[in-house]
Amino acid sequence: MNKFDRRHLLTAAAGAGAAVALGPWLAPTLTAADAPKQRIKIGQIGTGHEHASAKMSTLRKLSDHYEVVGIAESDPELRKSREKDPAYRDLTWMTEEQLLNIEGLQAVAVEVSSADDRIMDITGQCIDAGLHVHLDKPGGESFSAFKKVLDEAGRRKLAVQLGYMYRNNPCVQFCQQAVREGWIGQVFEVHCVMSVTHSLEYRKYLAQYPGGTMFIFACHMIDLVVGLMGKPDRIVTFPRQTRSDVGVEMCDNGLIVFEYPKTTATIRTCSLEVDGYRRRQLVVCGDQGTVDIRPLEKFDIQPPQPLSLHLALSQDRGPYKKGYQEVSFPPPPGRYDEQLIELARIIRGEIENPYPLQHELLVQECLLTACGCLPES
Repeated sequence: MNKFDRRHLLTAAAGAGAAVALGPWLAPTLTAADAPKQRIKIGQIGTGHEHASAKMSTLRKLSDHYEVVGIAESDPELRKSREKDPAYRDLTWMTEEQLLNIEGLQAVAVEVSSADDRIMDITGQCIDAGLHVHLDKPGGESFSAFKKVLDEAGRRKLAVQLGYMYRNNPCVQFCQQAVREGWIGQVFEVHCVMSVTHSLEYRKYLAQYPGGTMFIFACHMIDLVVGLMGKPDRIVTFPRQTRSDVGVEMCDNGLIVFEYPKTTATIRTCSLEVDGYRRRQLVVCGDQGTVDIRPLEKFDIQPPQPLSLHLALSQDRGPYKKGYQEVSFPPPPGRYDEQLIELARIIRGEIENPYPLQHELLVQECLLTACGCLPES
């Protein structure tokens, strides 16, 4: 096994003539003197998204970066149930208007359900108030509404970060580096899977979305494919319903194909795969090598496990040798930590947003095209 950590890579890269450009996931560990000089005042609107409570828990954990000032939930039933959640313990509940008018507020995490018709109205109100936004994925069902809000964010020079957590996965960032540096040559195939087994109740929940499982789960993979390959020439989808549950009409087994001049990318997502979480994957094949990440993450395993990928190379590349090898990474501190730290650094002006608004627009356009939402009437 090729043990991949900061010390190993820094040493190996130096010995290889610094052939490896270090990604943000390999930034040196902060010392006390390097601690953030400004905590970002942030609030949360909505608790209906599946990731809402985990995002709040992470924001509160990252107390060097964030000061959580309050939480707004307009649905009385949701608020009643969420008030019992430890993630929201001792927080101040308030109206959206009260939250947006807190003095010094800099950012809002929009965590309403993706099926909520108000999702882009709420995001737009945050932008109009001059606030940066973490918007949990995907950004609603209307591309025109999404584009209008992001265009205004661009005009105001505000960040809108979509909640695609795999962007900050060290295995994914390694893959992006390998493609960018030409280690694996001409990419001819990208293979993505994001499947799981769902209960009947959850399948009923998914049935409200256009594209079913594709809308909620394929969006993550579309984000990765677009980041690697750019805009596709054509998108072809094969939505299928495999199970026939009473009262559930949905795509529970979808295949999306992105066509490029020299490459095809396939994205599969379903609600049927036994222990499918362990086979979520990103495999990128080039004529000089392959990066195989499977599974994409291990947050369902406790204690946290190291992440790893398999790398095949036709010749030596940087610190990596010709042939087939395993590359491992230390366990991440949490599922959302790195992305939310990245947002804080963007807001403070320490880094440029690695996923600019143009990328977010393209991902949303491709997702809605795959789910049959474009062109809009």
